[in-house]
Amino acid sequence: MGITQELAQFSADITLDKLPKDVVDRARFLVLDLVGNIVRARHDAESTESFLAAARAMGMAGGNFGVFGDTARYTPLGAAFLNGALAHSLDFDDTHAAGSLHPGAPVIPAAIAAGEMVGASGADVLAAIIAGYEITCRIALALPAGDHYNRGFHPTATCGAFGAAAAAGRVFGFNADQIAGALGTVLSQTAGSLEFLVNGAWTKRFQVGWAASNGLMAATLVREGFKGAAQAFEGPHGFLKAYAPNPVPERAVQDLGQVFELMHTAVKPYPSCRYGHASVDAALMLRNANNLKAEEIESVLLGLPNAGMLLVGQPAEKKSNPENVVDGQFSGPFVVASALTTGAMGWDSYKLLHDKAIRALLPKIRSEFDPEIEAEYPANMSGKVTIRARGQDFVQKVVIPKGEPENFLTEGELRAKFAGLADAVLGEERSAHLADAVLAIDRANDIASVIRLSTPLSAVRLAGE
Repeated sequence: MGITQELAQFSADITLDKLPKDVVDRARFLVLDLVGNIVRARHDAESTESFLAAARAMGMAGGNFGVFGDTARYTPLGAAFLNGALAHSLDFDDTHAAGSLHPGAPVIPAAIAAGEMVGASGADVLAAIIAGYEITCRIALALPAGDHYNRGFHPTATCGAFGAAAAAGRVFGFNADQIAGALGTVLSQTAGSLEFLVNGAWTKRFQVGWAASNGLMAATLVREGFKGAAQAFEGPHGFLKAYAPNPVPERAVQDLGQVFELMHTAVKPYPSCRYGHASVDAALMLRNANNLKAEEIESVLLGLPNAGMLLVGQPAEKKSNPENVVDGQFSGPFVVASALTTGAMGWDSYKLLHDKAIRALLPKIRSEFDPEIEAEYPANMSGKVTIRARGQDFVQKVVIPKGEPENFLTEGELRAKFAGLADAVLGEERSAHLADAVLAIDRANDIASVIRLSTPLSAVRLAGE
């Protein structure tokens, strides 16, 4: 059995009653985290109006399918696309360090839209989401992700399309051959470029939403009798050989069904590129432990792995002068400056992009490749911060950032993050009801009932709306 068929069989067979309880519980937490991101981004991300206008122009509005935090209804593809794009718009969604991607944003919207199409139960949707996470992350590991990145690809979008297709197929009740066909079909639509880093483009968000809708489309084609390529991953022109120079196909199925990559997925405490999170943790530790004031700081050195330098450290002049939210999300100096100046790094921190105190600190912050930190990668997105102040050096290394699987957020912390995102849109009471429903998703008779709870009861006016 080839790896495509093996992964397809795994996806077709998965049910919640066959899974470890900790995997099911973690999946519920990851859905909650993503829904909070979608609700807030629907009303407070600068790219949202373009997404909504384009969806309307393309005839994706006016259907019967939901987008979290939205009073309007959309077609299935429109809902999958918008939920996926919004999920990734704040850069606050979950991360898988070894795969260097965000598995939830493409997978969960595709599974939910498919669930609405067939009136699926929450249990079936959640099982499909777990399958989608495994396919997304395992294919990234088989590339491996570093080689894929070096070619300029964005694995959340490329690998995520496969996870979205597998998840939608599982919701539709596909057998293994049908899921393999969906994987072979979405192979034709796996795209995603890192070029957004150059000018703060919104394409990173778009291509993730498009991956969700592509996965749903591929599964729907197969549902209607379409024939897809048989060996999406290991074939002579398959994904692994076409998208990376030295793939390790067997890694995709190693310990399949025994080790769950979903359990290796982290939740972000800060709405920025994950490669900067260890530095934020370290900066906050040093600030709090030593009562450091921003005006006392002479210099700050961020020690990063090579992949971190690529995304949040270089080019130095650009990272020290972020002009927009995307620039800030991918600027190690900015997120650390925010933490050191205000004691926090949250979504509202981007309102301080041109704050005088932060701007005064930015030129003092420098990023540097650190071999000690590189040695922790890819198992951990670690970081080290050295602050020069009061005539001495304050040094803090963080191997496992807050939110990583070994340092995961508690249910209380996850609910607090959700409330911090959703309360402003839904109000505290409705936001809490939605959180309760999402955390009980496996007991929902119809997934659509959960989505309906995310509809704002009154007009919302936030930045970006």
